Amino acid sequence: MKYEKGDNYIKIYDKQDFNPEHILECGQVFCYEKFDNKYIVFPKDKYAEIDCEENYYIIKTKDVDFFENWFDLKTDYSEIKKKLNKFEILQKPISFGNGIRILNQDLFEVLISFIISANNNIKRIKLILNNLRKNLGEQVKDNIYSFPTYQKLKDCNVEFFRQMGAGYRSEYLFKVLRQIDIEQLENLSKLNTIQLRNNLLNLCGVGPKVADCVLLFGFHRGDVFPVDVWINKMYNQFYQPLDNREKIRNNLVSQFGYLSGYAQQYLFYYQRSFLK
Repeated sequence: MKYEKGDNYIKIYDKQDFNPEHILECGQVFCYEKFDNKYIVFPKDKYAEIDCEENYYIIKTKDVDFFENWFDLKTDYSEIKKKLNKFEILQKPISFGNGIRILNQDLFEVLISFIISANNNIKRIKLILNNLRKNLGEQVKDNIYSFPTYQKLKDCNVEFFRQMGAGYRSEYLFKVLRQIDIEQLENLSKLNTIQLRNNLLNLCGVGPKVADCVLLFGFHRGDVFPVDVWINKMYNQFYQPLDNREKIRNNLVSQFGYLSGYAQQYLFYYQRSFLK
């Protein structure tokens, strides 16, 4: 992909392989806001603004190298799409969400975010996460705060998480922060995907869909396929009637292999955005 780095910006010229709307609104991330035609993103303790110009997108940030990696700019998505376009079921979704890229997110932030995401909607997920940032994070920009550290979150009790709006997930957050620390979490990356998934499923608040999201967006495993209501509907429409999500997941991973995670993002974004 053709892009240019400066001291405080990245200009991206290949718009067919990068679209901030597709990237940020395909269900993989919650640390963003949209203002008119501009997006802002604030992962960890970083901040960037993404504007659309006539011939390029520009990412304005003082953390150029961080966001080059976060947006996965060195990966050739044209080649990924070429391989996935061989599957007829993916041709329309890829055309619709051609600018999707799977972000290189922080593992701990992904785990906490997707525990909060269970049986929740985007607006409320972002509200809860922003409440945590404002109460426990450091100010990064006007009204923008860093994601809380592990230790600050671990020091909180169940009632605090309830006050932040987490509801029944408050107990999950309290317990999971005592089950695992950052080092233990990162050490799980040494396991193969099946072993890693089984370990994640032992964590409080982590069911099959959350585990697969953490695998894909936190551990960057391509051989997983998170299944939610939209993927379930898609499978029933284009494959066969089946309500066992574990079987749906396994069947789709068997079909798409190490590119399953990419296939899931194109299909999910298409189903939720275009067909709803």
